[in-house]
Parts: sequence; structure tokens; C-alpha cells
Amino acid sequence: MTNAKIEAVLFDWGGTLATWHDISLHETWLAVSALIDEDNAEELAARLVAAEGSVWRRSRDEHRSSTLEEVCLLAEVVMTPAALAEYERQWDPHTVLEPDAVDTLQALRDRDLKVGVLSNTIWPRRRHEEVFARDGVLDLLDGAVYTSEIAHTKPHPEAFLAAMQAVGVAEPSRCLFVGDRLFDDVWGAQNVGMRAAHLPHSAIPAEQIGHTEGTPDATVQRLSELVPLIDSWNEAAA
Repeated sequence: MTNAKIEAVLFDWGGTLATWHDISLHETWLAVSALIDEDNAEELAARLVAAEGSVWRRSRDEHRSSTLEEVCLLAEVVMTPAALAEYERQWDPHTVLEPDAVDTLQALRDRDLKVGVLSNTIWPRRRHEEVFARDGVLDLLDGAVYTSEIAHTKPHPEAFLAAMQAVGVAEPSRCLFVGDRLFDDVWGAQNVGMRAAHLPHSAIPAEQIGHTEGTPDATVQRLSELVPLIDSWNEAAA
């Protein structure tokens, strides 16, 4: 392991900072579609599920990003304001932070470490920041990268480099990435020279698992375990 001191901790969002939840995309999109065209809701929902599946497969295989708008375009569905509000309402229960997330982020900030987020997402920045503001962590982040705003998704190196830039750290060896996925998060981070910690609680769908698994530098069962881990690494590097 490198002897560099950790200066920044970058987090994945879903399944890492936010607790993993299984969700039925069909039921979610059906509720949305009923507000667009009630008579054809089943057909619209099927198209939206297929379109979303296609962009996530592209993310897995080609590491190219997408947006909610592109999903709707691929499905040939026009999202209405009421339908968008329902989509966000449907997802609300699945955006809840891990119980120790706030205290962990605050403890890292208290140590003068930079804190950032890098999320593979089709949602806009607005939606993520609403969630973080709701849960009281928006002000604890030094920077965030949402792949809906850039060309690539994890594990592409450019996504990780963008996250480093967002928090103002130039050296990958001084970054720790924390995530729930051994391909996107662990392998991707290590591939650019970061250390990686794995939070192994998510039931990741088989079709989203990539071709490679990284071996994490550390495995933690709770976010709060990161604080003494980083303290020990930084004391050893002093």
C-alpha cells in the first residue's frame, strides 16, 4: 500500500451513503406512466424499463453516461411535470442515508479531509442536492460529480479524475474511494491509483455486475469504520 496520507474521501451514493433498497422499476415507471397516458400506461412503462435497462448496460460495458431525458427519448415518452414529480416521489423512500453517514462525514471534515461524491446516475444535480439538503449533508460536501453531467460513468478513469478535481485534490494516491461495487467503485478507483474501501451490503443486480472485481484495500461494514481506518493509515504515513 502506498504511504501517502489520505487527503480526500470520495463516496459512491446509492448503496454507500444511501442505504441500498431493492426497487421494482416496472412498478415505479407504471405509476409515472399512468399520469402521462393512463390508457397506455403498461406499454409506456415497458418501454421506459427497457430504455433504462439499455443505458445501464451501456454504462456497464462502455462506461458512457446517460440522463433521465435520454431514457424518455429512447422510450419515446414525453415526461410531464406531474409525472416527474411522481417519479421523484416514488424514489424518495430509496434515497435515505445510512444512519451513521452524517456523523462520518462530519468526522472526516473535522480532520480537514476533503469529502466528495461520485455517483453513476441519470438524475440531475438538482435532484441529488435536494436529497442531500433534506438530510443535512449538502454543506458537508466539498464537491460532487454526477455522471448525468459528464461523458463517462464509473469505472472510467475520467469519472474519478473529475471527482478529484471537484474536491481540489491532484494526487490519486491521496484519495480513498468508498463504494458498494467491486467493479465500478473498487476496480475503477484503484485503476487510477486511488485506494478503495468496499461496503458490501448491496444486492447488485446481475446485469449490472461488470467484467472485473477489484480487491479492496479495506472492507467496512459501517461508514463509521472509515474514520479509525483513515486515522491509522495517516498515522502510519506521518
